[in-house]
Amino acid sequence: MSSKLFRGTLILSLGVYISKFLGLFYVIPFYDLIGGEDNAALYTYGYIPYTIFLTIATAGVPLAVSKYIAKYNALGEYAVGRKLFKSGLVIMSMTGVVAFLMMYVNAPWLAEVTLRSQEKVEGDISVGDVTTVIRAVSFALLIIPFMSLIRGFFQGHQSMGPSAVSQVIEQIVRIIFLLGGVYVVIYLLDGSYKTAISVATFAAFVGGIASLIVLGVYWKKRKRRFDELLEQHPGNMNISLPTIYKEIILYSIPFSLVALANPLFQLVDQISFNKAMIEIGLGAIKNDAFGVLNFSSHKLVIIPVSLATAFSMTLIPLITESFIKEDRQILYKQLDQTFQVLLFLTIPAALGISILAEPSYTMFYEYNELGTDVLRVYAPVAILFALFAVTAAILQGINEQKFTILSLLFGVLLKLVLNIPLIHMFETQGAVYATAIGYLAAILINLYVIHIYADYSYSRVLPKMVRIVALNAVMAIIVWVFYFLLSNFLQPSSEREAIVLVLICGVVGASVYFYMSLKTRLADELFGSRVDKLRRRLRKVGV
Repeated sequence: MSSKLFRGTLILSLGVYISKFLGLFYVIPFYDLIGGEDNAALYTYGYIPYTIFLTIATAGVPLAVSKYIAKYNALGEYAVGRKLFKSGLVIMSMTGVVAFLMMYVNAPWLAEVTLRSQEKVEGDISVGDVTTVIRAVSFALLIIPFMSLIRGFFQGHQSMGPSAVSQVIEQIVRIIFLLGGVYVVIYLLDGSYKTAISVATFAAFVGGIASLIVLGVYWKKRKRRFDELLEQHPGNMNISLPTIYKEIILYSIPFSLVALANPLFQLVDQISFNKAMIEIGLGAIKNDAFGVLNFSSHKLVIIPVSLATAFSMTLIPLITESFIKEDRQILYKQLDQTFQVLLFLTIPAALGISILAEPSYTMFYEYNELGTDVLRVYAPVAILFALFAVTAAILQGINEQKFTILSLLFGVLLKLVLNIPLIHMFETQGAVYATAIGYLAAILINLYVIHIYADYSYSRVLPKMVRIVALNAVMAIIVWVFYFLLSNFLQPSSEREAIVLVLICGVVGASVYFYMSLKTRLADELFGSRVDKLRRRLRKVGV
């Protein structure tokens, strides 16, 4: 990997990490302020449709624009990228407005679909409550698509700093407004929790404004350099806008589909979970259970996904290059490394969260038996989330992105068919099992396509995968033993003692896994000479 690509990837990944972890840790004070899972469910009822509308409004165009601009910049045709950028800003503004109007106007219908067949209990969430929350978050659609395109322009010029900084500032401002707004509504204005949730979702709009201001500052500073590049334009290519957008659409489809995957699975829960819970006599806890499933537990499950996919995705541009050059040996090596790094990082994190489900849930929220049970079975699904994202990216790298549509739609269809029956059988955990089955089916399709069109044999990577699984099995047993012993002295249901449990068991698990990876030289095979340098340093200090 070139130093420029590595540096750009590192900067962008760092911005994503910081943004993701801020998005994780704000839930601790937020959960305390809103008073539990019922209100967390209301928050989620608004955010799931918003995520889908946002993905449709942007349609993967910003990332596709980044790829398109980089392509023509490499040819010295800077005017082509600038032409696309100017027209793209207009189009993204229009799609943002259209998406906002569609979401705002259809909010009552979306609320009714969410709460259909709902039996009313005292203090229950109403259609009006969900409508208000959906409308509050919809305002962000006016800003985010426009802002995302500017990020794509910077990234196309290999300038990752503006995207990374704007992401972090957006998240910080959003969280400050969210927590401050909820506090003011509840404690200073003596307002309702449902009003506070509406303010919390409106924070997405405020964060978007802050991000746009940051990008504007960067644009002002760097416009002169972009203009200088434009003057170097040789003018050999005069590509029409219809031709440009035809190529952009082909680029954007896989990006938008991968972004839509998780929201679509959550949407299936949003439209069927309440109905299924009422049918099995659990209508009184349906909102609490939905909050546990798609807010509280989901936030924790995403941790290993964002970490592993960021590392693995750095290899995707190289896979594209190797495939185009028909350098099969390099391509196979890169695919080997992608799958191994992904599993090496994701499996231990997912297992750790599953084993430590009770203290982990208590540490972030409060003791909740249902939350513990759901998180324990949900955490391993993180491995499937990561595998789908990476296999879909590989399909793009080998120019077979059309199969991503097939695999995703088949997976969502399975989720839709199985969700209610599995909830009837296993209650809230049934929704997790339906998600796992749907993702597994989509991944198997992706893997088969990679095997056929890249002529890739999984027997190459199977022995190392077995070693990774074996190391994780040993690590999991040791962590479970430590947790079992410590739980005789520390209560997982106590917030302070849960923190101690997670820290001790987490350090033990990470240390054991790290030691075994060095001892078996698995880490050397995955990460190369960097590990050998680390080993020599450890020997110098007597470790």
